[in-house]
Amino acid sequence: MAFNIRRKYKIVFLFLVLITLVLFWQRVWVVYFYQQAKGGLDVAFNTRPLQEVLADKNVPDSLKKRILFIGEVRRFAIDSLGLHDNPDVYQTLYDQSGKPLVYLLTVAKRYEMEAVMFDFPIIGSFAYKGFFDSTAAYQEEKLWKQKGYDTEMGQGIAYSTLGWLPEPILSSMLYYSDGKLANLIIHEMSHGTIFVKDNHETSENLANSIGEYGAKRFLIHKYGIDSPELKKYLQAKIIRDRYIKHLNRGTLKLDSLYQTFKGKNLLDARKDSLKYALIEKIEVNQDTIYKSLRAFSKPKINKKELPNNAYFVGFKTYHSQQNEFEEIFQKQFNGNFDQFLKFFQKKYNQ
Repeated sequence: MAFNIRRKYKIVFLFLVLITLVLFWQRVWVVYFYQQAKGGLDVAFNTRPLQEVLADKNVPDSLKKRILFIGEVRRFAIDSLGLHDNPDVYQTLYDQSGKPLVYLLTVAKRYEMEAVMFDFPIIGSFAYKGFFDSTAAYQEEKLWKQKGYDTEMGQGIAYSTLGWLPEPILSSMLYYSDGKLANLIIHEMSHGTIFVKDNHETSENLANSIGEYGAKRFLIHKYGIDSPELKKYLQAKIIRDRYIKHLNRGTLKLDSLYQTFKGKNLLDARKDSLKYALIEKIEVNQDTIYKSLRAFSKPKINKKELPNNAYFVGFKTYHSQQNEFEEIFQKQFNGNFDQFLKFFQKKYNQ
């Protein structure tokens, strides 16, 4: 009997030692997931039900109208587009108090058009790593820079768990234009409808395509085909499409430049000179996008703060395939969105 007890204690002890070793070995990820869990719980415990917000006399009517607008978009996406009806999505409001909720770190190789992929349990690989804690985000960015990588720190404009957990409306959303807000809501809901595992680029480009199409249909539904709201959205889309094509061409040119580095004994200083000369040219050539559309102002080029590879691979992640999906939608499905959606649900939701 005593022997069996000692044996059980020994097994428990060895199990605890093993767990301790694993936690120490993966301590970086343990700390990261602890921070993410803490941030997620902070969001969960500090949201307000929409009915409570709408009944609050201290909330301006203008913001209440935007909350109701999001509800309209959500219902349209479910009833008219066939997106998944998750009852926990956009039923609460999280007040950011004017601060970013999530920081997104993108990392890329210095002389290759390739992002560093971050592998997460269950949900797969992503081309960025999210942080609730800005200090932790910038500390990790510093580590990647020290290793010689290009980095880009962005901010999440929505809080998405791919539909697995409650997702609140962020207070910053309430200030977007009708078209941009409808696009964003439908984009995020598409992630909860079609889950593309281990292919972040395809996932985001498909969601972009659905968001663009869905926003246009919603604006027609709500305001009409000749409405100022639709015209404003379509005019902005012209700029977006031209900018996307311009940056995609620039990405290909950078990739071609990096290919010429292979097999040559070039100093990093020379590589950087060629690299940033091309990036500056890509930025300056944005002029051609704005010449015919005077209503939009051209962003100023700051030569001391030119983007790097992380910016371009991040842009590629979201926009490199968008036109391909639009072409599939029109040619393969003759503009039938129901068939288009079901095809990709069947392809990826397995």
